[in-house]
Amino acid sequence: MKNIEIKTEYIKLDAFLKWAEVASLGSEAKFLIQDEQVYVNNELETRRGRKLYKDYVVKVNDKEYKIV
Repeated sequence: MKNIEIKTEYIKLDAFLKWAEVASLGSEAKFLIQDEQVYVNNELETRRGRKLYKDYVVKVNDKEYKIV
């Protein structure tokens, strides 16, 4: 599991995917989410604007990222 530090109260899911270097473009993040490849705290997430807070775990393609 890779820790990803944010300096704000929360980050939106599509922005997080770019910040964590999972997606290089916003459109790539959008397709990952639309293709049902993104899980937040072990639940499928299909909303790009989902707010993520510290201690949330995002899973994409069997890789996990924890927000710290």
